[in-house]
Amino acid sequence: MQWLRQRHAPANWLRWGTIIGFMLCWILVVPGFADHSDKKAVTLLDSQGGPPFDQKLFGEMRWRCIGPFRGGRTVAISGVPHQPNVFYMAAVNGGVWKTTDFGNTWNPIFDDQHTGSVGALAVAPSDPNVIYVGSGEGLQRPDLATGDGVYKSSDAGKTWTHLGLRNAQQIGAILVDPKDPNRLFVAAVGHPYGPNAERGVFRSTDGGQTFQKVLYKDENTGAADLAFDPSNPETVYATVWAARVAPWEIRSGASFISGGSGIFKSTDAGTNWRPLTKGLPGAGDGLGRIGIAVAPSEPSRIYASVEASKNGGVYVSNDAGESWKLINSDHRIGGRGPGAMGIAVAPDNPDVLYVANTTTWLAETITSVSGSARKTRRSSRYQAIKAR
Repeated sequence: MQWLRQRHAPANWLRWGTIIGFMLCWILVVPGFADHSDKKAVTLLDSQGGPPFDQKLFGEMRWRCIGPFRGGRTVAISGVPHQPNVFYMAAVNGGVWKTTDFGNTWNPIFDDQHTGSVGALAVAPSDPNVIYVGSGEGLQRPDLATGDGVYKSSDAGKTWTHLGLRNAQQIGAILVDPKDPNRLFVAAVGHPYGPNAERGVFRSTDGGQTFQKVLYKDENTGAADLAFDPSNPETVYATVWAARVAPWEIRSGASFISGGSGIFKSTDAGTNWRPLTKGLPGAGDGLGRIGIAVAPSEPSRIYASVEASKNGGVYVSNDAGESWKLINSDHRIGGRGPGAMGIAVAPDNPDVLYVANTTTWLAETITSVSGSARKTRRSSRYQAIKAR
């Protein structure tokens, strides 16, 4: 026993020495750290008006894939206002997936439906339990999966109801009123390889029980994208796409029969529409699919990603769509077409925008203001966002 006590004595001293050393370090270091943190926290809190944090903490963050690894191309994803841990994503042939833990785990919530192809997904801003899903991927290519209309969940994805527009085959976008979850617009691309009438922009004011066709050109021209004026949801922007192509070829979103793509605007909640053309390519320029985004912090600023064989690229309007100017024609930004160039504007800065294709691009437009006139010149600050 004496031998055992002598053997363990050094270990006990080592353990107690470690504990005492740690306590001394804590006593000496923590007050200075706390004082430093408090001073920095007060500065950041006063300047930003939010919870204190140090921007340097994010310096080493890198993009990484968090799944889910299903379904190939993905064109539909949505977060949930005031629920930063919840996201929905839908692949073009992999159904709808949901995460409630910031993307650490994903669960399929659409597998018992008749289609797994999804081209649009929208969560109602005023009621996060209401989700609309548009089936059919909406990307023109020789091998694609069509859908069978629009679906709705009223319980955050637990159960689903098929609403209609079964013959639309491809849904490019769904837009839900920020204050009314029952008022929505649907952009129906239509049959990818043949003519059909169930295409264009549809409106519902009863949560999808009925749909009214409010913007329609012809049996070969569908609708691809939608956007609200964030200051007034009575104002709606829509892009139409002459998207009928032959099944043995890929073109830049343009119809092989005729032109017809363009941007339209309604100021009476979608009842009447007029084209916006000044400064934009036309049918003679091989105009194809257009993506549209309105700056939340400056509603008169609108960006459009324009696919065209001539003068394609990123356009900007500073007068709510009345006139447009090409600000970047770099073909790398267009990436791999057709019809895959999404666009979005940062919510707090109208000069920061993102264009997504096979690569996501970040841009800061360069503007100059003289009196009441704003001049925008082509940005030289586009950069690819890559995982490292």
